[in-house]
Amino acid sequence: QLVQSGGGSVQTGGSLSLSCVSTETIYITSAMDWYRQAPGAQRELVAGINNDGSTNYIDSVKGRFAISRDSSKHTVYLQMNNLKPEDTGVYYCRSRVFDSWGQGAQVTVSS
Repeated sequence: QLVQSGGGSVQTGGSLSLSCVSTETIYITSAMDWYRQAPGAQRELVAGINNDGSTNYIDSVKGRFAISRDSSKHTVYLQMNNLKPEDTGVYYCRSRVFDSWGQGAQVTVSS
């Protein structure tokens, strides 16, 4: 099970962070992803962290978002800086290996 926290509302240029906690260590130490779904749009992959710790991002968030994990806390994070209105949406964490999803967290960026 993946439980999310964080998100909220911020103005353009602001920062928010998301957390995704699992009671199962194996979830967090395996490949994990963050997705988002904007209103009326399909869910899209935003960032991922692989088993070896390497990370990947979609072009639109490179240099602004950072995915990380703390295995001792069973947590994966998404730090979002310099937010833009187009970053608005519901953000979900996902275990790539077990195909389990968090409950989602709203991120709203106003201009």
